[in-house]
Amino acid sequence: MPSILDTLNAALGDNAIGQISQQLGSDPAATSSAVSAALPVLISALAKNSGTPGGADALQAALQRHDGGVLDDLSSHFGGAATMEDGSAILGKVLGGRQTAVQQTLGQTSGLGSQATGQLLAMLAPVVLGALGRHSREQGLDGSGLAAALGSAQAQATSNNAPLGSLVTQLLDSNHDGSVLDDVAKLAGGWLSGGNRS
Repeated sequence: MPSILDTLNAALGDNAIGQISQQLGSDPAATSSAVSAALPVLISALAKNSGTPGGADALQAALQRHDGGVLDDLSSHFGGAATMEDGSAILGKVLGGRQTAVQQTLGQTSGLGSQATGQLLAMLAPVVLGALGRHSREQGLDGSGLAAALGSAQAQATSNNAPLGSLVTQLLDSNHDGSVLDDVAKLAGGWLSGGNRS
């Protein structure tokens, strides 16, 4: 059974990168670099949040709206106005006050720029949740299983790239204590602990 990251990598192939680049007016190489860096950040934020009390169950409830259907029609997804609205809402709840820092840092490391990176993250957020929702449904995961799957995806996303893992920690650990758990829990608590969900 493919992992969450395997599903995302398969969906976000050359055709998808080309479509995203066209939407952003960016170079495909820079777009690909930004996608490769953005996915571990989004997965890590969700993984750490799923480790909080009730976080995984709240995320699982949110995934009822993100069942993986988006993966079957990415062309329409990337070109739709609703995508940016939905994605922006997800980002605001997952990254909170770190969203600007994430955009700026990923924009600099990829060469895409902060504004385009913000648009990219908004495109990717529903895709990540869709892959997670499909994986959860196909595997029949409960809250603890979902948390374990996200932890595995996080490890897979950063294990072969130590600098990327360090970047993810830097972006999400706002109080620099070496642990992103408390920061992500604080930033995304409104969505993933039973509050307003997208």
